[in-house]
Amino acid sequence: MFETEATVFDDAPQQGPRPLPLFLSVLRSETAASPERMARALAGLRAYQGAPREKRPDPMPAVHRAGRVSLRDYGCGGRPVVFVPSLINPPDILDHSPESSLLRWIAAQGFHAWLVDWGSPGSADRDLDLAAHVERLLVPLLRALDEPPVLVGYCLGGTLALGAAAITPVAGVATIAAPWHFAGYGEGRSALAATWAAVQPAAAMLGVLPMEVLQAGFWQLDPARTIAKYETFADVPPDSDQSRAFVRLEDWANAGAPLPYAAAASLFEDCIANDLPGKGRWVIAGTVVAPLALACPKVEFVSLSDRIVPAATAIGLADRRDLGAGHVGMIVGRSARPRLWEPLVNWIAGLA
Repeated sequence: MFETEATVFDDAPQQGPRPLPLFLSVLRSETAASPERMARALAGLRAYQGAPREKRPDPMPAVHRAGRVSLRDYGCGGRPVVFVPSLINPPDILDHSPESSLLRWIAAQGFHAWLVDWGSPGSADRDLDLAAHVERLLVPLLRALDEPPVLVGYCLGGTLALGAAAITPVAGVATIAAPWHFAGYGEGRSALAATWAAVQPAAAMLGVLPMEVLQAGFWQLDPARTIAKYETFADVPPDSDQSRAFVRLEDWANAGAPLPYAAAASLFEDCIANDLPGKGRWVIAGTVVAPLALACPKVEFVSLSDRIVPAATAIGLADRRDLGAGHVGMIVGRSARPRLWEPLVNWIAGLA
């Protein structure tokens, strides 16, 4: 049954989720005892692949550049607030749709919002590890602004934002679902280590780590949820806001540029395997990054139900705000505004 059903995907206009063969393997494993669940998940997958796609708006202007990385201007006056997304998946999760754009909403509150766009790495980026992304790409963009900005870092972008705040003046740092104590991944570290061991030789030859490898690692953290959401989508009316929101979000989750090899190595080895940040041993430009010792105001927003960045990996700042929303839901979910957006803007507004 599995092989026969899967053959219909050859003609589908969309071939996500990526990597599709691994997704189908996870599906088969998770639904092995229930042919009904397998059929529902496959129906949801077909519906996702065949759904019409909305045209994405053009990106905002890139005003400042450093190598492949740019700083996109969301306008409005007021204090500069720079949003630092993860290196994994596209940055537009922070400008996801007219109804769920944290960036545009922050700008509408009277701040000058900027978005770091990490671009797509080429051969010249092979040896840029995470520290180099901060020192050589992110910090020059921050210094191009008229005044030290407030940094808002999401996911791994929060980790990088803390690194930037350690070596250049900023007005404050807010992190959202940012991993710091990587030992907090617990047993998941073994699976991620095995993934890296399997792909490291090929990544070294290519000079990059394909996004599909990272996606596979995420699926290993919560395979049941990966399949269940497609089971649920099988019953969603095709021409509905719910359907459009699901497709938009899944397209984002299945997109993204590769990581430069050195950045991937430092993520899997220095961070996940050896937890250098959590042990106080992550060094950028000769400076140990110590979030608790930063002189600027700082706050962290932590999801208690996050499977991608578990709460156990949190930084440990004195000002910690716990949220009952998932890794992505805290940014674009229906309750994102009261749970995250408004507390964040209130914190920024309260800075001296």
